[in-house]
Amino acid sequence: MKSLRVAIIASISILAGCITKDDAAKGIAAMQGSGSRPEVMPGMLNETSPFKYPPDLYTRRVQGNVTLRIFIDTMGTVRADSTSVESSSGYPGLDSSAIKGSEQLRFTPAMTGGRPTAISILQPVYFRHPDAPPLPSDSARMRRNRPRGG
Repeated sequence: MKSLRVAIIASISILAGCITKDDAAKGIAAMQGSGSRPEVMPGMLNETSPFKYPPDLYTRRVQGNVTLRIFIDTMGTVRADSTSVESSSGYPGLDSSAIKGSEQLRFTPAMTGGRPTAISILQPVYFRHPDAPPLPSDSARMRRNRPRGG
């Protein structure tokens, strides 16, 4: 089966999620790439973020966005050996932390014809420090949902 390019708009931040799982599902549908798509897209099962802010970068209030390409198998498991950085934050520590955290992501599998389907997706990871100013690329929604104080 041809790999699908799907962008999940799921705001996984070490400090706070910026959108709900329902919003993420809507983002999946809205950002669907070309080609056929599964009837049911993968659903994230993690209740808390597996992404850990590197302590030295947190202390320095370094922020950034990492976009990972992850492969979700028919069991909903992320295949760590196929995870790669699609778009770097510009900070190797944030990129490495995103890759390491992705190993703990769990999903319900995508479904086609009632059968689990393996899929490749883009997974954004946002590292935000509560005491640092928003990044220019942050949406108004992300700015509103940032935690206050430390």
